[in-house]
Amino acid sequence: MKISKRTILNLLLFALVLSFFVTPLGHYGKIFLNRLFAFGPEPIPAENRLQIPNYNWTLKDKDWNFFSFEEARGKVVFINFWASWRLPCEAELQDIQKLYDEFGDRVVFYIITDEEQEPVEAFMAKQGFDFPVTYRIIGEAAPFEVPDPPASYVLDKNGEIVVFEKGIADWYNQDVRELFTRLLENP
Repeated sequence: MKISKRTILNLLLFALVLSFFVTPLGHYGKIFLNRLFAFGPEPIPAENRLQIPNYNWTLKDKDWNFFSFEEARGKVVFINFWASWRLPCEAELQDIQKLYDEFGDRVVFYIITDEEQEPVEAFMAKQGFDFPVTYRIIGEAAPFEVPDPPASYVLDKNGEIVVFEKGIADWYNQDVRELFTRLLENP
């Protein structure tokens, strides 16, 4: 019995689609597609920017010690809400790691999760991420909306919200790096 080229192509297509559901190829393919369709965040026009009302927010650091968001006053701040089990977060965190590598000594990074420490540490080790993880205290009031992950804020030195991005974004592109540089140069 002879198998037609069309049948072979259909079988290959079916195998490829099936691989997205039952193999690690699917996981990496979904990450790739998330990154491919992520666009850079749009800064909020200066006349529409809101000032955060205060810096009164208690968080936990990687060692599970409490600290105050007050440490960020007067600095450029990048805040990202994420969860290790959310695929779009995993795709976005690769760019955030690159951004942290370039600006981590000049910008305050709060990469915030409300998960327990153990799964977060395992995820960080598996991915090779070394940015500082911050833990949100459930029920603790924040000075702005705490959206479902992934979501991010960029604050200028005066506490104005320069970027608010819900969903995955391409955080490591020329426009974002130029924005960070401008924010750092402005008093």
